Amino acid sequence: MSDAVQVVIEGHVAIVTMNNPPANTWTRDSLEGLTDLVHELNANKDVYSLIITGQGDKFFSAGADLKLFADGNKQVAADMSTAFGRAFETLSQFRGLSIAAINGYSMGGGLEVALACDLRIVEEQAQMALPEAAVGLLPCAGGTQNLAWLVGEGWAKRMILCGERVNAAKALEIGLVEEVTEQGNALALAKEWAAKSERQSPTSIAACKRLIQTARKEPMFAGMGYERDEFVRLFDSNDQTEGVQAFLEKRKPNWTNS
Repeated sequence: MSDAVQVVIEGHVAIVTMNNPPANTWTRDSLEGLTDLVHELNANKDVYSLIITGQGDKFFSAGADLKLFADGNKQVAADMSTAFGRAFETLSQFRGLSIAAINGYSMGGGLEVALACDLRIVEEQAQMALPEAAVGLLPCAGGTQNLAWLVGEGWAKRMILCGERVNAAKALEIGLVEEVTEQGNALALAKEWAAKSERQSPTSIAACKRLIQTARKEPMFAGMGYERDEFVRLFDSNDQTEGVQAFLEKRKPNWTNS
């Protein structure tokens, strides 16, 4: 695990902090560390949710350090783009709820890691952008795909092709984030959302998340069939039995994520 990616587990929530001052930039080591971490969290049945945030009060993350690409080395570019893609795709496939608590500037790969999460909370002072084309590059960690899916092609093109930076209010308006909160409150609100998700069965959440994300790549009629399959498959889980029994007995369910 890279020191630039730190994790603390509180109850059923893993809080991941990008910690590479001054701008919480990504390196190959930290990207590989994030990949390994998400795999570990997926294997830990006691972890239901993941929150990612940035250390400090100015940056969520500024993405990659451009010094890495200053000499035009294509192998470095290939290695970094692969590491970025693997890390953020692994994050998007975390089985539970993932929330980005955006506590400051979120630029380039710093926005792309937030786009890989299920939900995004942004503090009112934060700004977001995908400015790679301004330096002869492009978003290579899902930015062109995930941004367009969230905000539509028009706003994705404004942000990527025109280099337009958006503030918190505009991000909420266009659907880039789900909530705006006051400065210093993103992590606390993310914890509240994670606590709400703990009322749901973690096995149901994993199945629902797979189904929702299937809509990005397959037609609706296929997804409807998958829905029925996943519904029946839940009857192999302990959580399904516990959930129904708890409801009938008018008590809080005791989930085991199994």
